Order: sequence, then C-alpha cells, then structure tokens
Amino acid sequence: MNTFQKKESKETLFSPVSIEEVPPRPTSPPKKPPPTICGSNYPLSIAFIVVNEFCERFSYYGMKAVLTLYFLYFLHWNEDTATSVYHAFSSLCYFTPILGAAIADSWLGKFKTIIYLSLVYVLGHVIKSLGAIPILGEQTLHRVLAVIGLSLIALGTGGIKPCVAAFGGDQFEEQHAEERTRYFSVFYLSINAGSLISTFITPMLRGDIKCFGEDCYSLAFGVPGLLMVIALVVFTMGSKMYKKPPPEGNIVSQVVKCIWFAVSNRFKNRSEDAPKREHWLDWAAEKYPKQLVMDVKALTRVLFLYIPLPMFWALLDQQGSRWTLQATRMDGNLGFFILQPDQMQVLNPFLVLVFIPLFDLGVYRLISKCGIKFSSIRKMAVGMILACLAFAVAAMVEIKIDGMTPPQAGPQEVFLQVLNLADDGVNVATVGNNNSLLDQSVKSFQKTPHYSKLHLNTQIQDLHFHLKYHNFSVYAEHSVEGKNWYTLILYGNRKNISSIMVKDEENKTRHGMTAVRFVNTLNKEVNIFLGKETTLNVREAYGVSAYRTVEKGEYPAVHCRMENKDFNLNLGRLNTGAAYLFVITNNTNQGFKAWKMEDITVSKISIAWQLPQYALVTAGEVMFSVTGLEFSYAQAPSSMKSVLQAAWLLTVAFGNIIVLIVAQFSGLVQWAEFILFSCLLLVVCLIFSVMGYYYVPVKPEDIQGLEEKQVPRINGNMINLETKKTKL
Repeated sequence: MNTFQKKESKETLFSPVSIEEVPPRPTSPPKKPPPTICGSNYPLSIAFIVVNEFCERFSYYGMKAVLTLYFLYFLHWNEDTATSVYHAFSSLCYFTPILGAAIADSWLGKFKTIIYLSLVYVLGHVIKSLGAIPILGEQTLHRVLAVIGLSLIALGTGGIKPCVAAFGGDQFEEQHAEERTRYFSVFYLSINAGSLISTFITPMLRGDIKCFGEDCYSLAFGVPGLLMVIALVVFTMGSKMYKKPPPEGNIVSQVVKCIWFAVSNRFKNRSEDAPKREHWLDWAAEKYPKQLVMDVKALTRVLFLYIPLPMFWALLDQQGSRWTLQATRMDGNLGFFILQPDQMQVLNPFLVLVFIPLFDLGVYRLISKCGIKFSSIRKMAVGMILACLAFAVAAMVEIKIDGMTPPQAGPQEVFLQVLNLADDGVNVATVGNNNSLLDQSVKSFQKTPHYSKLHLNTQIQDLHFHLKYHNFSVYAEHSVEGKNWYTLILYGNRKNISSIMVKDEENKTRHGMTAVRFVNTLNKEVNIFLGKETTLNVREAYGVSAYRTVEKGEYPAVHCRMENKDFNLNLGRLNTGAAYLFVITNNTNQGFKAWKMEDITVSKISIAWQLPQYALVTAGEVMFSVTGLEFSYAQAPSSMKSVLQAAWLLTVAFGNIIVLIVAQFSGLVQWAEFILFSCLLLVVCLIFSVMGYYYVPVKPEDIQGLEEKQVPRINGNMINLETKKTKL
C-alpha cells in the first residue's frame, strides 16, 4: 500500500472546504445493465456457464465410464492394477480442487482459472485419445500417454470444479437471491444430465464401433474430448458478459494457518507455568481474530465427524471398477437390447434423479408422520447400512458367477472331452475303467456335451482308449497329469482313425474376454491375424493352437495366410466370457471355412441381477451425501462453508485411496473382498453412530445470531477475513 497516498486522502477528508469551493464533478454515464434472459432477472451469461458445465460433465463421466475396461483390454493390466489406477485417478480428481480454489482465490481469479485449466483439461483428452490408437506405437507408449493424459485431466477437472458454480453465482445481483437459488438447481441438473447421457453413450461408442479391428477406445475418449473443447468455446463466448470479481484471498489457507499456529503455540508453551486455555484453538488468539478462532472451533466439531466418512466413498466409487469388472462376466443380452458392461453405471445418475424427490416428498414425510425423529446423522448412518447391504448383494452375485465356472480338478483327477473330426461316428471308452465316456458314439464334427471327470491312480498316468470306428477297433494310449483339462481329438477317414491329446487351459477366458483356438485340418501351416498384436500360427495336419483371448464382437473376415495364399475366415459373433474352438477346413465347393463350436458357453447370469445392488447403493448415496452436505452447512458459520466443502471432497479422495490399498494388498477372491468392504463399513457405521450420539447439534439461528453480533475490525497484525470465497 502507498502510505503517502493514504496520508493525502486523510488530509483531504478532514480539511474544511466550503460548498462553493467544491468543483463540479463530471457526470459519468449510467452503467449499462448486463443482458438478461427474456427480460427476466437471470443474466444471459449463466446460459453459457450451464452449457459449459453440461459439456464438461459429459466429458468427464463419459471418459471415466470406459476407463476400467480400457485398462483391462487395451493396456492389458490385470484386474487389481486396473482397479488401483482407476481409484488413484479418482482420488487425484478430488485432491486438485484444493489447488484450483487456491489459484482462483489468491492469484488468477475464477474466470482465468477456468480458462487456463480447461486448456490443460483439453490437452489431457487429446493425449489420452492418441494413446488409445492401436497403431500409434507400442504398449509402453500407450501406457505412458494414458498416465500423462489422466494426470492432466485430473488437474483440469479438479481445478475448475470449485470455480464454475461459484462463478455463476457471482453473475447475480444481491437482490436476486431467489433467482440465484434456482440457477444452482438448474446447474446441478445439468451435471446429472451430462453424467446420465455420457455414461450411456460412450460405452456404445467403445463396443459397437470397431477401430483397427478392435473396440474403439480412441473414439470413446475422443468424443468426450470434443465435448470439452465445446465447453471451453461456449464458456469463452460469454466472456464480455461476465462479471469477473478479482481474487480476494483463500479462506482454506487462513484456517490451516490458524490451526497450525494454535498447535505450534501450544507446543511452545507446554510448561506448567503457562496459563490454561479453555480450548486448544484459544492458543491462536495472540495472532488471529477472536471471531476467526470461534469459527474454526465450530468447524473442527464438524470435521471430527468427517473422520469415518471416507469408508463410505470407498464402497460407492467401486461402481466404475469392481462392479464393472463383475458385469464383464455376466450376460448383457436383455432381449430387446444388449447392455455393455460399463453401461450399467448409468443406473446411478438415473436413480439419483428418481430417489431425491422420492425420498424428500415420500419416504422422509412418511417417517415423520409416524412420529420418528429422523435426524441428519441417522439418515447418514442408514445410508451407510444400505451401502453395506449393496456390497453383501454384490458378494452373493459374485458367488453365483463363480459357481458357474468349471470345477477344480484334484491332484489325481483330470477332465476330458472328446472332439470327433472323422468322417463318421466314433465310440470311445477308457480301458481299465468301468464307465465309458459316452453310451453312444460321438458323431462326426461333434464333441461330447461336457467334460467328464476321470480318476487317476497316480498323479501322472497313461490312459488307454478303445476307439470303435466302422467295423474295426483301435487302441490308443495318451499320458495325462492330474489337476488338468484335456481334449481328445479324433480324425481320419474310413480306412484309418487317429487321435491326439491336447492340454486345455483351465481358465480359458480372462476378465470376461473371449477365448479362441484353432485346429488346422489342411496340409500346410496357417497364420491367423486376429488383431494388431494377436497372431496365431497353426501347424499343418491337425495342428492345434493355444487359446488366445480376444475382445467380443463380430469377426466376419479374419485374415489368414497359407504360404503365399491369403484367404478370410468368417468367425461370426464372439460373445463375452465364451471360449470357442474353430476347425479350419477346405471344402471343394465352399472353399476355406471355420467350423465353430463353444468350449465354454456364455454366462447365463443376466446383468440385470446387478440392479438390486445399484438401487441399494444409490439410495444410500442419496441419504448419505445429500444429507451430509446439508448437515455440514447447517453446523458451521457461513465463513467456513468453502472449507467444509474442501474437507468433504478430501473424504472422497481418501476413500479412493482405501480401495487402491485393498486392491493391491488384500489378495482376496472377489466375493470375499466385497464382504470385507461391507463389514468394514458396518464397523465404521457403528463408530459414526456413537460419535453422532454424543454430538450436540448447533441450531442455525444460534450461528446466525453470533454472526450478526460480529464487528469486523483489524488490530495490529490480526487478519481480516471478511471476504467472499470461492465455493468448492
């Protein structure tokens, strides 16, 4: 501050000047009012802000919807790594709003912060989309681009999160408080609309459209990136209409400094001679205003209740990771529509829009009429219990899915199926065992309907087979090892019958993908190109390939090469979770063909069985999240609202870190992990209920009364906090 200028203004203020001596001031032209919507009290500028928010939320949720499957199928990370990276990204998205608020309030202001971080946001989308193009580099480059892109997106979306809503509120005059309230309703409606539409559309862009012979992740990321470009352009178009308040200081940093000073001052005065203070925050009174200390005291009472909250978010945010992975092993065919595994997430924003009015206008009023006092803390506790039940249901569904997987073979057991590629039926029996594999012959180009369990005398044993083919019998011997799965392949013509034993993989499909293998009946080796990095070499004369996992979808023309001759094979539609065997033949009339059969059929558990767990967890979210924010705002002074919102976002961030830790170090099977999360939240719910029982709520009128009595002043080096802050 210029002290000379300040002194001059004081002298001018108190020097006696007659009325006649006052020079006439030039009249300034009246300020032109900002344009409004249809002559109402709503500034036209908020239309640009609402459209910007819709596009940005479409961009964020659309990209995030396909993220887990992108990690799994494109980057080829395992389920635990995919889950960990997903929640690390989510956690970062909820840490960066603190940085965004600090930049806006202390340096650039809201408008410039939104513009600059939106550019970072767009850059992240561009890098992310480029990293999803299969022909662009190797796997290592794709992973590096994915990490860089996601880091920039987290900085962009988190940085503008605390600024956009508050910047829209700044556009209203103080006398238009009612219109401002309605604006926030429309603003949050645009958030849910963007989330609902994008979560439904982007999985379709990924799964129903093929790019470079694979699921089109580059398109699924590119469209949300385009929406973010539109969001930035729309927001910039309203630049001349906006009110752009300057930076006014960050309240979060002031609160942190106040708490730190109180702790350090108490530590310095820990001797017995030091005077006692009623509250530990009173040790900050030497430097900070009394009103600030009182507000921070009220804040810490609420923050103490926040300690158990991250556990709830740890469960809620697994809809996009563990629950999506569960959906990959379920049947998405609903009869009238095939639902993609990552499209199930659309249930959450849809049910939120349904449950909020249902609970406010129906459930809560009904409970109130029954004479039950349903306080905010009780609502939050019930929300936790509903989330516990949701994960218990998810565990039951997981157990049902596991029950449909093939059983485990013992140390002296093998599972065997027979595939007959001969030109006529063959009867197969094991010599030395009392039972035949089948009571009837295996028809030509057929296999036994299921694997048969055979008991061995030792872990490694030679099995003897009696093959009856036409009018003669053939004996064959093959060595097998316990705990494995085998296929006995028969081939020949009317003059001869031969057999080969092929070891199968116990788990043919991984993460709900499709597995394929080939038998080559031709006299020359065949190279099969299933994708950029999936090539199979099948040797001649009934050579059998290993299983390869591919993505589900239509494969009408798979490129094959036999010496210098190229041809295509129609594999038809490959469904998620199935394993297929293809026999390559060359018919004189029909040319090269692939005879198709299923080794493992598609999961018969409908994806609709996930509906109860989504309904329960969304009901819990409505009772927990909406009520929690309302309770927090009612229990703290108005100067602490933004600090509370920052702390609320941090509970979400720490909740995602909990999932990351459990996914990496628990080592549990999936249903047991679901039960673990359910039990942990139940314990946390009990702790929260005890904390809430002893919590004495502050009435809103008491807080308002204290604030009305406040007299703002500055003494010595005390800090004045009478500023409007960015709402997080």
